[in-house]
Amino acid sequence: MSVTTSGLQLKTKRRWLSDAVELVSSMRFAISLLTLIAIASVIGTVLKQNEPMPNYVNQFGPFWFEVFGKLGLYAVYSAWWFLLIMAFLVMSTSLCIIRNAPKMLKDMRSWRENVREQSLRNFHHKAEWSSALPLTGFTQQLAQRIAHGGYKVKVVDKDGGVLIAAKQGAANKWGYIFAHSAIVIICVGGLLDSDLPIRFQQWFGGKTPFGGSGIIAEIPAQHRLGVGNPTFRGNTFIPEGGTANTAILPQQSGILVQELPFSIQLKKFVIEHYSTGMPKLFASEVIVRDLETGKTFESTIKVNEPLIYKGIAVYQSSFDDGGSRLKLGGYTMIGGRNQSFSLSGEIGSSTPLTSDKGSEYSIEWTGFRPFNVENMAQGGQDVRAVNANKSFNEKLTAGLDKQLGSAAKNPNNKDLKNVGPSVQYKLRDKNGQAREYHNYMQPVEVDGSYVFLTGMRETPAEAFRYLRIPADDNDTVEEWMRVRAAVFNPELRLEAAKRYARQAMPASRENAEALREQLQRSASRGLEIFAGDGKESGYLAVSRFLERVPSEDQEKAAEIFMKILNGSMWELWQAARVKDGLKEVAPDEKHARFLQLATNAISDASFYGAPVYLQMREFDEVKASVLQVTRSPGKKVVYLGCLLLTLGVFSMFYIRERRLWVWLKPDEQGRTNALMAMSSQRKTLDFEKEFEALKAQLVKPL
Repeated sequence: MSVTTSGLQLKTKRRWLSDAVELVSSMRFAISLLTLIAIASVIGTVLKQNEPMPNYVNQFGPFWFEVFGKLGLYAVYSAWWFLLIMAFLVMSTSLCIIRNAPKMLKDMRSWRENVREQSLRNFHHKAEWSSALPLTGFTQQLAQRIAHGGYKVKVVDKDGGVLIAAKQGAANKWGYIFAHSAIVIICVGGLLDSDLPIRFQQWFGGKTPFGGSGIIAEIPAQHRLGVGNPTFRGNTFIPEGGTANTAILPQQSGILVQELPFSIQLKKFVIEHYSTGMPKLFASEVIVRDLETGKTFESTIKVNEPLIYKGIAVYQSSFDDGGSRLKLGGYTMIGGRNQSFSLSGEIGSSTPLTSDKGSEYSIEWTGFRPFNVENMAQGGQDVRAVNANKSFNEKLTAGLDKQLGSAAKNPNNKDLKNVGPSVQYKLRDKNGQAREYHNYMQPVEVDGSYVFLTGMRETPAEAFRYLRIPADDNDTVEEWMRVRAAVFNPELRLEAAKRYARQAMPASRENAEALREQLQRSASRGLEIFAGDGKESGYLAVSRFLERVPSEDQEKAAEIFMKILNGSMWELWQAARVKDGLKEVAPDEKHARFLQLATNAISDASFYGAPVYLQMREFDEVKASVLQVTRSPGKKVVYLGCLLLTLGVFSMFYIRERRLWVWLKPDEQGRTNALMAMSSQRKTLDFEKEFEALKAQLVKPL
C-alpha cells in the first residue's frame, strides 16, 4: 500500500513539474512577459529615471512619491521586479528552445519518406499522370528536373515502386531558433550591463551608498567600488585643469564611487554654438594616465567619438560650469534705505549674507552662463509678477493691465538675441527655506525699453517669473533703487505730495490754498497706499483700495487715482534726487517712460521675496566637462543577439519551406504512373505559381 502511495505521489510531482515547464515554455507566457516589459519600458520612457528624489517629491507630492518609490518606478530598469521579469523571459525562451529546437533540427534533416500513397492523394496541391518510360529511367529524369528547380532530392524504393522526396527552404526552421536564441542572448547581455553586479556587492560585499557630502577622496571604502567591478555606468565632472580618477554612480539613497584604472586630466574644453544658442560642438581635450604603468597619452573626446581604454568607454556627455569666479554689486531691497555693497562668489560654493534687518542668509551659487540666446519675441523673459485682480470689472482690469505692462505676444514670432551673461543662485534663510534667482548682467530691450531682468522661482518645478528693472541714463539700476527707496520713505513721500500739490494747483487760483491742501492729502494717501502696509503694496494694494469704491464709480476713481499717483511719483523721484544732491531730470517722454517702468517694477518687487538685488559686474569663466564612463561587457553580447535576431527574422519571413513527393509505380500495361504532391507552411500566390510551374515541368513529356 505504501509503495503504491509513493508511486502516485511521484507521478503527481512529475505531472506538476511537467505542467509547470509546459506553462513557462509556452508562447502565451512569453508574450505576457514581453507585454509587461513593454509596459515597464513605457513607464521608464515617460518618467525621467534616476533623478534626484526631491524632484519627484515636487512633481508627485509626498503620498504618490512614496507609492512610486515602493514600486521602483524611479529606476525601472534596475528594479527587482523588472530584473525578475527579464530572468523569467530568459528561462521561458530557453525552455522553449530546449523543447522545440531538437524537433526542428530533426525535421530539417528528415525527408519524410514514410508518407503513404493515400496521404498524398489527400493533399490539396497534387497531380497525376503516366509515362511510357520504364520506372528506372522515368525516376532518373524526374529527379533531375526536380533538382534543377533548386530542390534537394532523395530517391527511396517503396512498396514495389519508387518515392522521390524533395525539400527546399528547410533553413526556415533556423529562423525560429535564431530569433528565440536572440531574445535569450539580448536579455543576458542586458542583465550583464544592468546594476545586478553592483547589487550583489551591496547584498554580499557590504557596499552601501554614500548619502552625505564632502571630498570624493575622503569617502570611506564601503561606499567605493573597485576597478574590478565588471559593469557600471557613471559620470565624472572635471573642470579645466582638473583631474579625476573616479566616476559617480547615482543611487536612490545616495551615490557610489567607482574607482577607475586611469586618471583623466582636462586640458581644455571646446564648445561652439549655433546662432540659436544651441551647442553645435563640444569636445574635451584630455590627458589620460594609466595608474598601473604610469603611461600617459593625449586624446580628444567628442560626442559620438568616445575614448575607449582598458575596456572602459568615456563619452562626452555634457558640460557645466567648473567654478567660475564672479564679482557682483548688491542693492538693498527692504524699506527706505538705498545702500549698495560689493561681494564675490564662486559657482558651486556659497557666500554668507546679512540683510538690513540682521537676518542671516546664504547665497548658493548654482549656475553661470557667459551668453544667453533668447527669443525676445515671446513672453518667456518678459513675465510680470503681478496678475490682475479678477474682482474688477473688465474695463478697470484692462486699465490696470495697461499700467502693469502685459507681456502677451504672438508665440509664433521669433526674435533671437544674445542677451549676455547671467548668474543663477539660491538665497537660503536661516530656516533652510530657499528661493532661486536668475539675473542677467546686461540690460535687455523689451517692448522698446531697456530693462534688467531678474527672475525668481520658489521651487525647481516652476518657471522663473522675471522682474523688469528699467535701466537709467547711465545703463545702471541706480535710479530705480533711488525711486524704490523713496517710495518707502515717509518724509520723502510727504515732500513729494507737497511738490505735486504746488505744481498742480497754482497760487493764482481761487481757494488755491484749501484745494492744494486737499490735493496734498490725496497725493500723500495715494503714495502711502502704493507703498503698502507691509502685507500688500503696489498695484495690488491700489486694487484692494479701489474695490471699496461703488462699482459704478470705480472706472472714474481709478482714472483719477492713477493720474495723481503718476504725478506724485514724478515729484517723489525729483525729491529723492535733490536729497542726494543731484539735479532734477528733464520732464520729457524718455524720463516719463522710465518712471512708468520703475513704478511697475516697484509694484512687482513686492513679490520678489529677496532682501537684496545682485547684479553681476565681472566674471572669470571656468569651463567643466561632464563625461559618462561605462564598462559594458554585455554590449558585444547584445550585438550578437541583434545579428541573430536579424538573421532569424529574415529566415522566417523570406525563406519558405516547401516539401515535394513524387510516387512512381509501374502498372500492368508497362507504363509508369506518377502521383505528385506538394506542401508549404504558408499558402501564398507565389506558392500557387511555383506549384503550377513545377507541375507543368514534371508532366511535360520527356
